[in-house]
Amino acid sequence: MDALASLSAAIIIAAAALFGLLRGVDVFSAMADGASEGLKTVLRIFPPLVGLLTAVYMLRASGAVDALTSLTAPLLELLGIPPETSILMLLRPISGSGALAAAAELINEYGPDSLIGRTATIMLGSTETTFYVIAVYFGAVGIKKTRWAVPAALCADIAGFAAAAFTAKFL
Repeated sequence: MDALASLSAAIIIAAAALFGLLRGVDVFSAMADGASEGLKTVLRIFPPLVGLLTAVYMLRASGAVDALTSLTAPLLELLGIPPETSILMLLRPISGSGALAAAAELINEYGPDSLIGRTATIMLGSTETTFYVIAVYFGAVGIKKTRWAVPAALCADIAGFAAAAFTAKFL
C-alpha cells in the first residue's frame, strides 16, 4: 500500500506541475513562493504550539489530567465516552494544535485501533476549535456580541464528542 500511495502522490504532483506549465505558470517560482509562505506559517504557529505542548505535558505530569479523568469518568461512561479522552475534550474547543498533541498521545498510549484511539481521531474531525473560530472570524467581520454563539458552539462540540464516541464503537 505504501508503494501505491507514493506512486499516487507522485502522479498528483506531476499532474499539478504539468497543469501549471500548460497554463503558463512559472511552476518553480510558485513552488518556492509556497514554500516560503509555509515557513512563515510554521514560524508563526511554532511558539504557541510549544507553549500548548508544554502546558499539556505539565497538566499530565502534575496529575491534573488524571484527576480530571477520575472526576468526569462516571458522567463520561454514562454518556458512552471513554474517560481517557477528557483531556482532548478540554483542549479541542481552545486549541487545535493542543488537541492534536493530546490525541497523538492517546493514540501512542492506547493504539490507533483501540476504542480510545478511534474515538480521539473522530473527535478531532467532528468538533471545532470554538474559541479560536469565534475570536478570529467574528473579529474579522466586527461581531462583538457573541453571547449566544459561545453556548451554541459548545453544545455542538459536546454533541460532536458524544457522536464521535458512539460512532467509534461501530468502526
